[in-house]
Amino acid sequence: MIWTALCWTLVGGLAALLFYDLTQRRSAVLRNFPLLGHLRYLLIEIGPELRQYIVAGNREEAPFNRSEREWIERSADKKNNYFGFGTDDQLYGVGYPIIKHAVFPRSDYAFTGGSKDAKVDIPCAKVIGAWHGRRRPYRPPSILNVSAMSFGSLGARAIEAINRGAKAAGCWHNTGEGSCSPHHRHGADLCLQIGTGYFGCRSLDGQFDLERLTRLTQEVPEIRLLEIKLSQGAKPGKGGVLPGPKVTTEIAQIRGVPEGQDCISPNSHSAFDSVDTLIEFVEKVAEATGLPVGIKSAVGQLETFEELAKRMQETGRGPDFLTIDGGEGGTGAAPLTFSDHVSLPYKPAFMRVFKIFADAGIADDMVWIGSGKLGFADRAIVAMALGADVIQVAREAMLSIGCIQAQKCHTGHCPTGVATQSAWLQRGLDVEVQAERLQNYIESFRKDVHAVTGSCGYTHPGQFTPEDIEVSSGPNRFTTMGEICGYEKKPFTPD
Repeated sequence: MIWTALCWTLVGGLAALLFYDLTQRRSAVLRNFPLLGHLRYLLIEIGPELRQYIVAGNREEAPFNRSEREWIERSADKKNNYFGFGTDDQLYGVGYPIIKHAVFPRSDYAFTGGSKDAKVDIPCAKVIGAWHGRRRPYRPPSILNVSAMSFGSLGARAIEAINRGAKAAGCWHNTGEGSCSPHHRHGADLCLQIGTGYFGCRSLDGQFDLERLTRLTQEVPEIRLLEIKLSQGAKPGKGGVLPGPKVTTEIAQIRGVPEGQDCISPNSHSAFDSVDTLIEFVEKVAEATGLPVGIKSAVGQLETFEELAKRMQETGRGPDFLTIDGGEGGTGAAPLTFSDHVSLPYKPAFMRVFKIFADAGIADDMVWIGSGKLGFADRAIVAMALGADVIQVAREAMLSIGCIQAQKCHTGHCPTGVATQSAWLQRGLDVEVQAERLQNYIESFRKDVHAVTGSCGYTHPGQFTPEDIEVSSGPNRFTTMGEICGYEKKPFTPD
């Protein structure tokens, strides 16, 4: 009887679906090929998974290919993260970087990455805020840190796992523009990001509230840096929206916005609208909080950076650090055109801005932070050779805590519970386990940077210069980054 009932239920369901397909007018495929047409939409839905696990080669996928994901996952699990039988990458592909090793490497740096339990600390070579004499300067204990990902775009468990992992690894955790939630407060140093919506430091009418910001920095002593976000690589000049259904009671309280209503991030700041007023804003915030204050920006037109460098050179006032975000970055949702075509990729973006400040004679005084798919030792070393002092990673951190690159971030249906507010999906993410995996990834990353640094005869990656990197510029032709970037970078001199 049960099987008969099930069969009739199935037949009835198929008949109803057949009737719907024949009468609906939205899809010609379903109208012409009822029932069978649904197979097309199923294949489209699971296409990324089919390509990821069956079709694509080791180096074919984007934004992170299989080899990159495997290195992160193996590092996070403290498994063998070596690869055998030589490289399968395109060494002669245009733009391919080569790090020039020393004939006589540092013997005391040999094979430091060989032990799973060996820990390597690589502090930043500079003190952030020292140049402008801030009351609470900060020397990052790690050159690798976690980039901006807000509570809202990421779930509570993911944020907590990242924070706990960052504390264990000894690096900072950028809050993203969604303010400092309770899930960010598990001991890691924090870089509090101030976005255009001023979430966490806004008045009831959405304007910047300095008193509220100052109070927050006093309540949370782990906040060591303030980062004013002008734009981000995935959608510069676009702004953003956290849809009303995602604005829960908790998120509304943390951000200081109405519950259940769309949470708008405008595309520009209301507190300043020029280089001069930006500098005044930075100085006002730094004076009130005592903290180093920097700016984050993607790079397109250069006139604003030229004016900023000129004003800072003339007055000695302005941001303590500058975070350059490459156009290849992006952890959440963005329009396709913005994601693909607006803002420069990291390397040309960084080189153009750094050269402006180098020509003004103040590049060495500032702290430079690189962001945009830099979560691998080779890319971090290239970035530091060009002038970065610190690296921030976001999607690589997500991969280390379980993200499988399902590319569902914009839907709220992340299958691993990372980029979602669904309680059901988040239940699969174990905070303690994933915190340890993030710690392992960061420590493996630093060990690889440490090992390559020693193989090149150096003691700190800040000693790399553009002359240490060559890139392929055509068949059998390699050019140093020094010839490309057009400036000299002063290498860090260890004590």
